[in-house]
Amino acid sequence: MALLGEGLSGAQVARVLGVSEAAVSRWKRAYAESGEAGLSAKPHPGGQPRLTAAQRERLSALLLQGPRSHGYRTELWTLARVAEVIARHFGVRYHPCHVWRVLRGLGWSCQKPERRARERDEEAIARWRRETWPHIKKRPAKRP
Repeated sequence: MALLGEGLSGAQVARVLGVSEAAVSRWKRAYAESGEAGLSAKPHPGGQPRLTAAQRERLSALLLQGPRSHGYRTELWTLARVAEVIARHFGVRYHPCHVWRVLRGLGWSCQKPERRARERDEEAIARWRRETWPHIKKRPAKRP
């Protein structure tokens, strides 16, 4: 509004601010109708979250306990499993495809587990590669 007050046109203000002329026109109309209050940010439309903040915090704690503590055979969280935990503990049903939004809101990310044994001994593997492998590795035949 300060730029418009300085005598700049709507197109000039739009260029300076990097917005569309329609946006400047909307701001001008809102200011004329409601003053500074007309320019304040409005809440975005959309539904309310199905889980409250306290429920989301509790869900995070439940997930940190691990899948085995919730009766699953492996230590791998899947979207379907998280959806089941949410339904069981909070009575709220999510389609597994939408659970990722809840998880991202909690700060969780998608991670693929490594396909290695926990008991893997990196030092023993390095020693085997250094000492044993060169002796059993096939070498190409020497050409005459």
